[in-house]
Amino acid sequence: MKIKILTVGPIETNCYIVVCPQTKEAVIIDPGDEGGKIVEAISSLDINVKYIINTHGHHDHIQANKEVKEATNAQILIHASDAQMLTNPLKNLSHYLGLKTTEPAADRQLQDGDSIEFGNIVFKVLHTPGHTPGCICLYNEAEKICFTGDTLFNGSVGRTDLPGGNYKTLMNSLREKLVNLPNDVVIYPGHGPKSTIREEKAINPFLK
Repeated sequence: MKIKILTVGPIETNCYIVVCPQTKEAVIIDPGDEGGKIVEAISSLDINVKYIINTHGHHDHIQANKEVKEATNAQILIHASDAQMLTNPLKNLSHYLGLKTTEPAADRQLQDGDSIEFGNIVFKVLHTPGHTPGCICLYNEAEKICFTGDTLFNGSVGRTDLPGGNYKTLMNSLREKLVNLPNDVVIYPGHGPKSTIREEKAINPFLK
């Protein structure tokens, strides 16, 4: 797979354009802001965007959903537990920042263990609640790549002090879903630089 990273918005969210090089089918993971920038990148790559995937429903990961969907006609995918956050500024927390982020409703509500297929690439949905009730990671076993959203960062984890967050639940998600992935799996988080499971086991205090 080919991965293009765009850092968008004031919170510097990682928006990922993931492309199957054989078929040119693609997904956009977490178009959190700067929709024009994302659409321009899509156009320059000459790809067919099949899905927009939100790793969770916070405003900084969904704010460009509408603009990208209108440009590509892609389906919006999010875990069922966060689906209401797309259309509710109180739930996606934009209300508390003086914003009213309201995005299109999900075309498909995901569950743990679901498969997302585009081109020759398959993502397995790992439900990793804790930062939000519907946080997910997207794992490609063939290439040992995992997009971890705000569940796991390089050296840290997602905060749990926001509405819907739960520290104990997040720790369970890390132990049950991510720690047991192969050590050489590369993680691409929602913010900050990439890492590996091996490195996080070594340096991340939350994985000790």
